[in-house]
Amino acid sequence: MKKRYNVTIVAVLLVLLTTAAYAENAQELPEITVTGPAQEEAQPFSGNKVQKDELDSLKSATNDSARLLQDIPGVSLYGAGGVSSLPAIHGLADDRVLIQVDGMNLMPACPNHMNSVLSYIDPTKVASVEVFAGITPVSIGGDSIGGTIQVKSAPPEFAKTGESALVKGLTGTFFRSNGNARGYNFGAILAGPWVNISYSESSSRADNYTAGKDFKPVAQGREGGPLIPGNVVGSSAYHGVTNRDVGLALRHDGHLLQLNVSEQKVGFEGFPNQRMDMTANKNTLINLRYTGQYTWGDLEARVYNQDTRHKMDMGPDRFFYGTGMPMETKAKTRGALLQGNILLSERDTLRAGAEYQNYFLYDWWPPVGGSMGPNTFWNIDYGQRNKIDAFVEWEAQWNPQWVSQLGVRSDTVKTNAGPVQGYDNGLAGLWGNDAAAFNELDRKRTDYNWDLTALGRYTPGAAQTYEAGYARKSRSPNLYQLYPWATNAMAALMNNFVGDGNGYIGNAYLKPEVANTFSLTGDWHDAGRKKWGLKATGYYTYIQDYIDARRCDFSQCSPANVAATTGFVLLQYLNQSAQLYGLDLSGHMVLAETAGYGSFTGNALLNYVRGKNRTTGDNLYNIMPLNIKLAVVHRVGSWTNTAEFQAVTAKNSVSQVRNEIQTGGYSLFNFRSSYEWKHVRIDIGVENVFNRFYSLPLGGAYVGQGASMTTNGIPWGVPVPGMGRSLNVALNVRF
Repeated sequence: MKKRYNVTIVAVLLVLLTTAAYAENAQELPEITVTGPAQEEAQPFSGNKVQKDELDSLKSATNDSARLLQDIPGVSLYGAGGVSSLPAIHGLADDRVLIQVDGMNLMPACPNHMNSVLSYIDPTKVASVEVFAGITPVSIGGDSIGGTIQVKSAPPEFAKTGESALVKGLTGTFFRSNGNARGYNFGAILAGPWVNISYSESSSRADNYTAGKDFKPVAQGREGGPLIPGNVVGSSAYHGVTNRDVGLALRHDGHLLQLNVSEQKVGFEGFPNQRMDMTANKNTLINLRYTGQYTWGDLEARVYNQDTRHKMDMGPDRFFYGTGMPMETKAKTRGALLQGNILLSERDTLRAGAEYQNYFLYDWWPPVGGSMGPNTFWNIDYGQRNKIDAFVEWEAQWNPQWVSQLGVRSDTVKTNAGPVQGYDNGLAGLWGNDAAAFNELDRKRTDYNWDLTALGRYTPGAAQTYEAGYARKSRSPNLYQLYPWATNAMAALMNNFVGDGNGYIGNAYLKPEVANTFSLTGDWHDAGRKKWGLKATGYYTYIQDYIDARRCDFSQCSPANVAATTGFVLLQYLNQSAQLYGLDLSGHMVLAETAGYGSFTGNALLNYVRGKNRTTGDNLYNIMPLNIKLAVVHRVGSWTNTAEFQAVTAKNSVSQVRNEIQTGGYSLFNFRSSYEWKHVRIDIGVENVFNRFYSLPLGGAYVGQGASMTTNGIPWGVPVPGMGRSLNVALNVRF
């Protein structure tokens, strides 16, 4: 009955929206050109945007698009490869956070989540970033409990009425001294009043980066060779990262049709907190989108397709066993969205829509001989995760002071996987018993999830705003939490997307996570929001059936695995309960304005989050400690300078079940400067000016050197070090 009810909702919404669009076709709005001063855009509920000048400044220091989020309250970053950090919102990371790239809900396809969603867009392509922390309106997305991140490239431009053509372009290059990082970007558009053709390309590479002056290597490199020299961080290089995109857009009156086809190729990317490296990755995206303006509101429709081909093996900084351990993955994601924003009255807006996503995953490890043969090892065969959603959201502007929003969303998630085999099929071998037990399981499952959000905003005057809300959000487990089946240590170590160096075993009986979040925000500022501002958000989240981990006590796990307080261990996912609470503070103030020396503005950011497992009393894994960032921004003419101080306290509240490694407190000083002259922009900066050594609080365990295929082949207790001093230069030219 639930299944039929969900499908009926979707069908009714599709019919209503498409019928409304067809009925209003004869009343299309003509193109309207508005001139005059720009008005401040209304701030969405729970939303935080990165301003364009901040984005441009951050792009020169990274090829990792996730780092563009680093100044948003409540956001922290899990360390990974050089272009593949994983964002966390209020202590919830990876696919607990919905990440949309140009409106597409993309999926990773790797047992280590190396091909993270934000790695599929180069920072030079990012035109806007918006983060919905904690309480996410149901119209923004479902199947997530931590929030939503929306990253978008620039919208298509068209020639003005009366102009024959518009030709624009951008080309740029960069160099960063630490790791010898370098690359280029290029883009161009050719447009008329109703058509736009675009092309963009970017490429980047970097060697291993160096840590601060006190870091020493901890293990041997390939084939038991010498230590990696100096303070170099092993398996942190990347090369052959190339992104290409071709776009076509058509505009007529109030309607826009966009088609983008893009491809990303990665030749190699090292991962210092994983036991493997990415030796190849090819990702192809097709994104077709329609938006239309009607007298009743607006309509959006989208279909997209993602094809991923992924390979892993031991990189040059790791100890090889014979021919290594190749691992391959192939995945396909298809998605569709239909959403309408209906203006019911001057007071009321109704948003209604439906989404569909279809995901297939194949994960296999070719034989290489010895105990890893003679068969192909199937980690996940014919994995499936199919999702269909429907939502309705009502927003009301009761008066100039009060706005409310109420939404409900229904998600149906179906997962399944085919039978598997190990390197050998015999029950007396390393893999036979585990494979046979998994193949006997009922692996097919259907989750009926639902979300509810209720938000209110009160604006008593021009200088203050208050928001309060409650959300019930749900998320079904991913395929790598459900279906990895081998209890052998070597196989379990390869199934780890949190970077703690431990081995993980799936659990086909996991339940969906259900998070209940309460949030309160106060925003105080001057009437024009230009002289000063202070924003504070407090939140509390209780998660039922939180997917955490327990120590394995299977026959292939030694008794010491259960009792160990140091070293790497084997774990299995299971449902427990958890809570998180915290505070985000951000503010700015104009410190001085002078006629000859420009303006000086102070910015401040403070984040605090605490996470506990309510079932065991343990701390949750990879929770960012208290941190603060202070900056002074100087602007004069086309010149902008930023001096930034960052301090992070020690991470002592760690996950005992994972033997999580503690990290010390630290402080860093950064400096950035940019200058724009006509069509040229140059950025110069120094990160970690004093070359301080520090360990990344969310960087995980350092396993980037030595014999990484075994539980004890790498020294335990060494966190991944942060990057030492780097001089960064970027040049961009518009034409």
